[in-house]
Amino acid sequence: MALFWRRGKQDKFSTSVLGLDKSIEELKAQEAAVEREIGVRFSNAISKTRDSINNRLDTIFEGRKKIDEALLDELEEMLISTDIGVQTTMQVLDAVRKGVSRQEINDIDALKSVMKQELLDILQNSGKKGVADETSVDAAIKPYVLMVVGVNGVGKTTTIGKLSQRIKNEGNDVLICAADTFRAAASDQLEIWAGRAGVPIVQQKQGTDPAAVLFDALQSAKARNSDVLIVDTAGRLHNKANLMAELEKMKRIAGREVQDAPHETLLVIDAVTGQNGLEQARQFTKVANVTGIVLTKLDGTAKGGIAVAIAKDLNLPIRYVGIGEQVDDLMVFDPENYVNGLFN
Repeated sequence: MALFWRRGKQDKFSTSVLGLDKSIEELKAQEAAVEREIGVRFSNAISKTRDSINNRLDTIFEGRKKIDEALLDELEEMLISTDIGVQTTMQVLDAVRKGVSRQEINDIDALKSVMKQELLDILQNSGKKGVADETSVDAAIKPYVLMVVGVNGVGKTTTIGKLSQRIKNEGNDVLICAADTFRAAASDQLEIWAGRAGVPIVQQKQGTDPAAVLFDALQSAKARNSDVLIVDTAGRLHNKANLMAELEKMKRIAGREVQDAPHETLLVIDAVTGQNGLEQARQFTKVANVTGIVLTKLDGTAKGGIAVAIAKDLNLPIRYVGIGEQVDDLMVFDPENYVNGLFN
């Protein structure tokens, strides 16, 4: 589980959060404790999905002495019920059938092992198309520009507040740009979250050209020597042509002011919406150069398999997951922790 948001921030994080008077061994022990706590919280967040999978598997195997087509049909139904997606389900079943034919799978533990490996392969290979982590950008480039997109209601504003808090806590100077000037009260809501995170915000009145707000924010970020600029964008999908033109204009301005900006474009998806959320994601990837996914409300659904469906369908990495309502309830997505958490 990644603790440090960007290269060059590790020492700052260690000394500010863990204490200057600590030995290297004590620092490592405390960091390991933080990682364990993160792992436990993440496991708890996906408990509804885990219980659904394990209870169904126990029911499927009950009274059976062998893995046959009837069992595989029930397994297919179970996987699809978790919103894991048809493509992923077929891939998992193919792997299970091969294992059965080779007599490598004859009990529930062996079955789980094969399923876990297939899901992990999908998630680990999904980062090739987008941006898997922020260290791909030279740490000397400032500010690191993060654009956040997504339809209204998925938790975009909340995510920006949580992301600001997380990156700030890891030793970075963060600035928020309120460039969603289309929706009434969007800027006000973002201002509240900026206050909770203790992060400054650049905003203008409703109806202002979003690109103009972004330009002001970029100038402010450079003047402040900010490490990170997080940019909110309009969440409407009903007029794709206008949205695309707006995003393209913002990207041009960002790239003109900061080398290679925006460095990431994160799409926020509500996990509770399941396959509907996946369809939203498909639409957004057509009009925006999305580089990664933020999956919110993962703790609120028994269909958390949508994380795999998104990674498989969009071939994009899941960067963060929201697991609660508090300002620190946003975590870096760890595929291995996720897959282990689904079955263990």
